[in-house]
Amino acid sequence: MSSTSRFLQGAHPFTGAGLEKFVPLEGLAPYTVPDGARAQAVYLRAGNSTGEMVVVALLRDGVVMRLFPVGARGAVHVPLRIVEDVEAPSTLELQVAAPDGLTGTVVVDLGLVEV
Repeated sequence: MSSTSRFLQGAHPFTGAGLEKFVPLEGLAPYTVPDGARAQAVYLRAGNSTGEMVVVALLRDGVVMRLFPVGARGAVHVPLRIVEDVEAPSTLELQVAAPDGLTGTVVVDLGLVEV
């Protein structure tokens, strides 16, 4: 069985709406698992340009799967040891929660394996 690497990545600006409300990252398209395939998230790297903590969330079909807090002016690398099969035609996306009105940029790199 062959596999293909897929990535959601880039530097994306945001404006916070509160730490309890996730907002899409500007310019980051969601990933939809193609028919006949499944995907697994295997790692996330993220950096935060702001002086406040933010939370990057991985959503599957609009429901939070994982939360990744990123400290002020900090970065994280999280290898995911527990991976879940995400079946087609599910959609995965990254969003961010940040203090209300906070503007900044997060740099994200979500590694997926499609099988």
